[in-house]
Amino acid sequence: MKHLHEYLQPIGKKVTENNSFSLHTIQSFCNERQVDNFNDINNHFAIIWITKGNGNYRTDLYLDNADNNCLLFIKPGQLHTVCFNSTTEGYIFSFCKSFLGIEDHDSELLLRSLSQMFNMQFLLLANDTLAEMHNITKQMVKEYNDLNLYRAEILRRYFKIFLIYVSRQIEEPQPVAKHSRNIDLLQSFVALLEQNFKSQKMVADYADQLAVTPNYLNEVIKKITGYPAGYHIRQRVALEAKRKAVYADVGMKEVAYELGFFDLAHFSKFFKNTTGMSFSDFKRNRINLTSPMIIN
Repeated sequence: MKHLHEYLQPIGKKVTENNSFSLHTIQSFCNERQVDNFNDINNHFAIIWITKGNGNYRTDLYLDNADNNCLLFIKPGQLHTVCFNSTTEGYIFSFCKSFLGIEDHDSELLLRSLSQMFNMQFLLLANDTLAEMHNITKQMVKEYNDLNLYRAEILRRYFKIFLIYVSRQIEEPQPVAKHSRNIDLLQSFVALLEQNFKSQKMVADYADQLAVTPNYLNEVIKKITGYPAGYHIRQRVALEAKRKAVYADVGMKEVAYELGFFDLAHFSKFFKNTTGMSFSDFKRNRINLTSPMIIN
């Protein structure tokens, strides 16, 4: 099995300016990549398209199989491991949001779809779109390897088309235009949560920054996601605690302090109430555990 560890950063010399986009086949990646050459993993998204063969993957604490015509979505900073069979074929895309640009209305809509994709973690592609997606990807590979004039701009256009094909296969839970104000509030809340979850753990903290009441924020977030804002705050903190427990050799005291808990008993109670087990029990049983989905 070939292993891909924490891949979010472009590799090799063939990258676009500012390292904002890279494209490689799975086979070339497995043959050439040195897993210890990582730099910044905080800004890059990754899409892995398995076109032939299979493997398995772990993102945060999820463990599952990946088969033919499956897309895997990996968010910036998300801990993950992907294992390929020696015969696995496909592509690995790595990109920053800035690579897409937001110069027009269609790009803004695409960014909304992007958020949905990376909340799904994986997608099995429909057969009726495979030919078109293969064609556009082959064009990207050719352009990526040729290093011609206006290469980045052509890649950007091809990659947007690729993402549009993907977004068409994701069912919208609500019409975007009708609920745009609520969705904007949700996205603003999620962005603030990702930045501040270590230091701000009350709904009122976020409601104040968003110029709404805590009750209204809870109501809107629950209407869209099924859970109130307070739930997502707790789950985001708990997910980070689980990440530290699984992927870092640190104890409960260090994890609690890093997440803004200065009372160890308070953190211990929070962790057990949120996850259903104690921190020490979780570390002992971490290999068989899965983490709840949260918005991002």
